[in-house]
Amino acid sequence: MPERTLPTPEVEEVTGTETEVAPPWMTVLHNCDCHTFEQVVKQLQKAIACSESKGWEIAWQVHNTGKAVVKIGPEKECVRVGNILAAIGLVVTVVQS
Repeated sequence: MPERTLPTPEVEEVTGTETEVAPPWMTVLHNCDCHTFEQVVKQLQKAIACSESKGWEIAWQVHNTGKAVVKIGPEKECVRVGNILAAIGLVVTVVQS
C-alpha cells in the first residue's frame, strides 16, 4: 500500500467576536541567589521535564537577566509547574500573559 502524506493544515488567524479563548498563563522563575545552579537545574527538570542542558540554559538566563519564563499554558499547568519549583524555595510567579 503506498504511503500517504497528509496536507499541511492552513492556520487561520481568528479575529472578531467569536468564542473568546482565555489568554495563556506564564510561570516565571526569578533569581534569588539562594540556590546552586545544580539545585535549580534539577528542579527545572522535575517541573517541566526538560533536559539537563535546557535546565542549565534557563538557570543561566535567570542568573543573568533576573528571571525567565519556564512555562506558558493553561493556568492549572502553570500553577503545577510553579508549585514544583517553589517546593525547594525558588521564587516563582504565575501570571496571566
